[in-house]
Amino acid sequence: MTINTYPVKWLPTLFLGLILGGCTGQLSSDRPNQNLNPQQERKVIFTTFTVLADMAQNVAGDKVIVTSLTKIGSEIHGYEPTPSDLVRASKASLILDNGFGLERWAEKFYSNLNNVPHVTLSTGITPILISSDAYTGKPNPHAWMSPTNALIYVENIRKALVEVDPANTATFNANAKSYSQAIANIDQKLRQTIATMPNNQRYLVTCEGAFSYLAKDYGLQELYLWSVNADVQGTPQQIRRVIDKVKSERIPVIFCESTVNANAQKEVAKQTGAKFGGVFYVDSLSAKDGVAPTYLKLLESNVNTLVGQGSKS
Repeated sequence: MTINTYPVKWLPTLFLGLILGGCTGQLSSDRPNQNLNPQQERKVIFTTFTVLADMAQNVAGDKVIVTSLTKIGSEIHGYEPTPSDLVRASKASLILDNGFGLERWAEKFYSNLNNVPHVTLSTGITPILISSDAYTGKPNPHAWMSPTNALIYVENIRKALVEVDPANTATFNANAKSYSQAIANIDQKLRQTIATMPNNQRYLVTCEGAFSYLAKDYGLQELYLWSVNADVQGTPQQIRRVIDKVKSERIPVIFCESTVNANAQKEVAKQTGAKFGGVFYVDSLSAKDGVAPTYLKLLESNVNTLVGQGSKS
């Protein structure tokens, strides 16, 4: 596992002092600061979004503090890091990102950190290339939505943690093995659940094209308004294309994602008579009391939404 670093670009001293003075001391958006004495000090690992944080925490266990740079519900593609993000991340031992162009802001962000290493977790995965709109030919970044790919993420996390904190290698290895088995178990459960769906309902109609990897795994047909949450969303052309396909295929239910505005998809529902079946979780977990507080729950929630809403239409 090669850990990448970027050169130093110091923040102005006064500006940095002001930021540090205004910091609340929190290491993440949803976890209070952990006050550790020197004997208990642990490495701090940042991830670029909450799904990766949950994966990494499962491998790290209690040996490492894992925190997400972005908050629950954040839209990751076009995220704009704040000066406070830079200050927090500068204290990290390692940053884990997704790659495949998901974090469009990452290179600039890394260039402003003090040689904090980073590892890209999609390394080793064969990308599915986007075949529509301005992103044609670029990798679909949502590789973690495939449980098969998630096993590669887990292995990359394990290797990265072992490299940055070799003293806890045995724990990381054991946790990675256990977590990988849990992912494999849910993969089988999802396959069995989706197998109960009638063939004419095995469509994933979403706002973002975030389900290409999952659709490939489970033999689903994918249709979406836009390929990547980016600059252009819900144009008349995008809406018309999906309306025509929903009508021609008599697709009964359509969906959107939790981090984007669903109005365009609701217009598709209005124009076609299809049911708007709710939201999927992709780029962010839900709150702890929600339906997708972990990666495994995220997968379960999405398939339950697909199967449950589809069977009612």
